[in-house]
This record gives sequence, C-alpha cells and structure tokens, in this order.
Amino acid sequence: MSTRHASRAVQREPPSTVVWPESDQMKRVGQIYDRLLEAYGKQGWWPADSSLEMIIGAILTQACAWENVTKAIRNLKRRGVLSLGALDRIAQLRLAALIRPAGYYNAKAAKIKAFVKHVKENHGLKLSRMLTMQLPVLREELLSIYGIGPETADSIILYAASKPVFVVDAYTRRLLLRLGLIIGRENYQTIQDLFARSLAPDAGTFKEYHALIVEHAKQRCRAKPLCDSCPLLSMCSYGKRIAGTMS
Repeated sequence: MSTRHASRAVQREPPSTVVWPESDQMKRVGQIYDRLLEAYGKQGWWPADSSLEMIIGAILTQACAWENVTKAIRNLKRRGVLSLGALDRIAQLRLAALIRPAGYYNAKAAKIKAFVKHVKENHGLKLSRMLTMQLPVLREELLSIYGIGPETADSIILYAASKPVFVVDAYTRRLLLRLGLIIGRENYQTIQDLFARSLAPDAGTFKEYHALIVEHAKQRCRAKPLCDSCPLLSMCSYGKRIAGTMS
C-alpha cells in the first residue's frame, strides 16, 4: 500500500482549525469505519500467499505503487527465492536486480537482507518464532532492524502476525485531517492512540479499517478529492467546502 502521493498531499494542506472533542473523536472513528465498510465492502487485505511474502511486500511498498511491488514479488517467485533460506543465500546485487520494479532497489535489497539476517541470527530462520512473540516485544524487535520504521513494523505485526495494532499511513493522516480529527502536527503514536481508544483491539477490524482507508483515499479522498460522491461528506466540513466550490 503505497503512501507516496498521500505524503505529498498532506504536507501541502494547511492544519485543520476544527478538531472535535475526544468523546466525539472516538464516536466518529467508529462511524467512519461503518460508512467506509458499507461503501466499499470488505477488502481482504493484505494480498499475499505467506507471512514472508507479506513482509517482503511491506518493505518493497515503501515509496512505491503497489502494482510495482507485485512485479517485484513476481520476479522473486519466478526465480524461486521467496523463502528465508533463498533470500539468505542470494547475493544482494542479484536480489536488487530482481526487485528493481519496486524502485530504490539497492536500498530495499539491503533492508530485506538485514531482515533475513536478523531472523537467522535470532530465530534460526524460523519466522514463526518471531511472529509469535508478544506484541510489544515483537514491535521493539522489528524497530531495531535496519530499514523498518513504525509503519512497516506495524504492518508486519497486523498482517503477518495478526496482532491488533493500527497502521497509520499518510492516507490515514490525510483523512483525519480533512475530517477535523487531527490538526496535522500529531506524531505517529498520537494518531495510533486515537484508534486504540476508539476501537476494540481486534486484528480483523484493524486490517479492514486500514485497507478501507487506503481504498477510500484512492477512489475519493485523493490529493485532489472527489468530494461530491464521498460517503463521509455529511461529516466532513472540508469536503462540504470543496463540493460547494465545484457546484
């Protein structure tokens, strides 16, 4: 799930001047989920055949459109190197060539090799041992690995380990800013805490919610939004203003 374009859009938009009280914020977080689910249906994300494929995808999708990630993963599958053992053995330059469609291929190859090395040295190349750790311990360990930041770590925890942590990406920031739930200067943890307070800690719900936000950002809440057909329009002063100028 690439957030490249969303990141630029959020940076250009001014901070919100209308932020709802905490009790209303929590209520609206639930309402947003219900409306997006009704509008788009279940997303069934993350599309991967294994936990390892999901993790490699999470690394490759950094600053990359998803269709290019799928091309890179397809290359790995065709060459028979989408396993921890094969990724451990393959030369980094060769790996970089295979994932070239995902962009920044040299840097991403180094990140993948760093992840594989960590699993080898700490878990004997047994990914399941790592993913079954308690959530706080797993998150701390993932963040200690070169090239894995909070968003990538939480994506791995949620989608590969199926543990309830909410993934905050640039699409999430854009949506909450426009809805007046943040002012635009909040850090990652503050936004994540908003979802943690507002929703029951359920991995299935968190997966669907995150995927629905991404789908909504692609279809309607774009850098140049299509507000007149938005399922959240009635609760979005930003959208009402945009829709009004287009009418």
